[in-house]
Amino acid sequence: MSAAEPTGGARARWIGAGYAAQGLGYAAVVTALPMFKERQGFDDALVSVILLLVVVAAAGGSLVADAVAARWGSRFALAGGLVAVGVALGLTTFRTPTAAFVAILMAYGVGLGTVDASLSMQGVLVQVRLGRSVMNRLFAAYTAAAFVAALLMSAFVAGGAGAGVAVGTAGAFAVVVAAAGWRAYEPARTVLPALAGAGRRPDGTRRIVLICGVLVFTAFLADSAVSTWSSVYLHDSLRAADSVAPLGYAAYQVAVFVSRLAGDHVVPRAGRTAAAAASLLACAAGCALVAAVPSVPVAVAGFALTGLGVGVLVPLAFSAAGHAAPGNSDEVIARVNLFNYGGALVGAVLLGLLSEPVGLRAAFLVPVLGLLLTLPVVRALRALSPPVPAPA
Repeated sequence: MSAAEPTGGARARWIGAGYAAQGLGYAAVVTALPMFKERQGFDDALVSVILLLVVVAAAGGSLVADAVAARWGSRFALAGGLVAVGVALGLTTFRTPTAAFVAILMAYGVGLGTVDASLSMQGVLVQVRLGRSVMNRLFAAYTAAAFVAALLMSAFVAGGAGAGVAVGTAGAFAVVVAAAGWRAYEPARTVLPALAGAGRRPDGTRRIVLICGVLVFTAFLADSAVSTWSSVYLHDSLRAADSVAPLGYAAYQVAVFVSRLAGDHVVPRAGRTAAAAASLLACAAGCALVAAVPSVPVAVAGFALTGLGVGVLVPLAFSAAGHAAPGNSDEVIARVNLFNYGGALVGAVLLGLLSEPVGLRAAFLVPVLGLLLTLPVVRALRALSPPVPAPA
């Protein structure tokens, strides 16, 4: 390594900055939705359709990341995706005709999906370079940045600057990270078999994608259920006060952050199989608590318990996918990332459809069922790849 080449630690920090840019931008968009609705004159139905289109665009962005990574390397996909996200966020701060605004948000979706997949590619590469688990801490940067975005939005709106300033700030940060971090991103196109410690794919990439993809799908099923419906459930079903209703989501996010800080120490020592099983059971227990006991404190605790499981499960699945396919990790991660959007859609839409006929309390049994049905898949993790060494 030349003296001017970034160290593995420096690369990890810049990739972490990419996760932070992604989290900052996404949270800014979500928290700015009321402003977008009012400014553009949208109703709830149109917002739902637009959000669905953004998710579809993000899935397309994951495929874009795969194609770009295969040709030039995932750092090109990451930098390009961050720039696309930054520019699109900047454009949302202006009032535009409906068609143009939808096109801007779909461009944001493509950039988001490209960043989503390429960050996991980069995370696996730097993890192999360092020889220790860092994926959980990289994802923790996303969670922390989402908190910061919510605070920024509150501060800018309260100060009279408006939500657009917060969104524009998030967009500018994404572009700065793309430019400043470019040189530190991992230049390799995929995990080399010699670096990963395995020269073959014993079960083929399709099996790897299915195993890790199911884990990602189930994790985002639970994540979307809590993120979308926790505040609504507390407020409408349990009659929690306006000031109390957001506490379920807040407890969930705090638990996700804490579990990700601990995950790089816990997962290598416990093993991926045990950690994945424990995560699934924690998520299932959390959602089951919500469905079983109609109490605000119990529901908040259930959402927090769900967060502890989700926080570990997502980076674990991507890490396992990348290490299981040496020589082909970028392609596998891009395909596994597609399951993210499927789980998110099912969690948000299915619980919403069930809220009228059976109520949200019973609807939270949907992620419980999905999580328990995923448990048999965990056994297949052991054969996928060697464990990642624990931090020194």
